[in-house]
Amino acid sequence: MKIVIFGSTGMTGLCAVAAALKKGYSVRAFVRDPKKIPDEYKDKVEIFPGNVLEPDSVADAVEGMDGVVIALGTGHDMPASLAATSDMSEGTKNILDSMRAKNVKPVSVCLSAFLLFEPEKVPKIFVELTKDHKRMWDAVKESPLDWIAVFPPRIDDTPSSEYTVVTDCTESPGRIISKWDLGSFLVDSLTEPKYYKKDIGICNK
Repeated sequence: MKIVIFGSTGMTGLCAVAAALKKGYSVRAFVRDPKKIPDEYKDKVEIFPGNVLEPDSVADAVEGMDGVVIALGTGHDMPASLAATSDMSEGTKNILDSMRAKNVKPVSVCLSAFLLFEPEKVPKIFVELTKDHKRMWDAVKESPLDWIAVFPPRIDDTPSSEYTVVTDCTESPGRIISKWDLGSFLVDSLTEPKYYKKDIGICNK
């Protein structure tokens, strides 16, 4: 199984990299800055420099793959990481377009449980970020691909533990998910047709 992970140096993306390597997959790590790949992974993955806003580099990254993980984020620099943006949704559209052109079908997409809230109940500091997650979600739902839309609650830096998965969710099943469990699910779901074209709620028990 050959997969490309977009957002591979973020908190969730790195855990997806680890999960894919554990399964014996061939991993292409799409990165803006190759220096952000931890030393422990540099000899185990194919480092693919690029920018999701550049369609040509995205198309090259998707070429020859069997599946795609989208774990795009805005970084951890506050408050810049919460500012209005369209980068995640535009990047997602480029990825989906490239997948269609290259006939690559399964894609798991990390979104946000705030999309399951009534808009007025989304905390003010997350409103702009949620708007772009909504544009991502809309693009995913319109795609004919075998997509899996994942809506994690707070992503925590805790060890892996038992977790719950709810398909066709309309509200989050819980308040927290380990980054390791989220990363693993994003990878595992690529080969689980029962999750295709489903909205997925996930949380630790």
